[in-house]
Amino acid sequence: MRRALKLWAWAVRANQWTKNGVVMMAWFFSVADASQKTLARGWTSFLMAFAMAGAFSFISSAFYLLNDVSDYESDRRHPVKRHRPIAAGLIDRIVAVRVALVLFAVGFAYPALVIMFLPSRTIAFGSVLAYTVMQCLYTGFLKRVPYVDVATLAAGFVLRAVAGAAIIDAYISPWLLVCTFTLSMFLAFCKRRHERDLAIESRAVLRRYQPHLLSGLIVFAAVASVAEYLVYTLTSRMGARFPYLWTTTLFVALGIARYLALAYRKGDVGRPEKVLLTDKVLWLILLGYAASAITVVLLGR
Repeated sequence: MRRALKLWAWAVRANQWTKNGVVMMAWFFSVADASQKTLARGWTSFLMAFAMAGAFSFISSAFYLLNDVSDYESDRRHPVKRHRPIAAGLIDRIVAVRVALVLFAVGFAYPALVIMFLPSRTIAFGSVLAYTVMQCLYTGFLKRVPYVDVATLAAGFVLRAVAGAAIIDAYISPWLLVCTFTLSMFLAFCKRRHERDLAIESRAVLRRYQPHLLSGLIVFAAVASVAEYLVYTLTSRMGARFPYLWTTTLFVALGIARYLALAYRKGDVGRPEKVLLTDKVLWLILLGYAASAITVVLLGR
């Protein structure tokens, strides 16, 4: 039983559910924003946002299964992906599709119930629906279109952030959404570069990425992410509320620089969530960011 649970946890990429923490972004910033603090008061808003993150986790896991079924032949030629449960034949493909359908049903249950009782939160359900349609297109053909596949993945993170804001009826800065999109593009381009170097023959789309253009886009996305975050800290409501918020940009720049260093030193940036959880330097940078943000908030009160 324990072995079966571990196998399915691997298949649905439970370790990648941390990506859905983006859903909690609006709640987090509402806590510090005096104009929205009432939204985050008590446990209700937190639990609503957390449940939405859970809904995205189930839906994204369903797509992981469908993608593995769709990519069965190419994954078997990949030096790492061939060990995945479906590619390795440890989980039957028909069973995987059935489980994916169950995960879809569970994932959609919560946002559907919310709009039944709170029709004003329709945008939250719409964001989940848009994410699902987009991922269907990605699984069907967009993942075979270079550069567009990366933009699709990045747009998925923006929809997560929008859903997290809409479910608690919170405001989220457009600059923060733009920054989320660009940072996601940066991480995805780094991943494509890593996959291209590791096993270019495993997927046809990897051969259509031009090395020099890909490197240029990585640098562009890195610089744009830092610049957009700086603009956010200077022009948003949060920036007006906390005048020294712009100083946290230093740690954002350091974090991106560290990730760039890992990418060009042939680090395992094919799994961003693993890098985030295991790289000690990144952990120190994140702790520095957290400490500086808390200090900025305390000084602004």
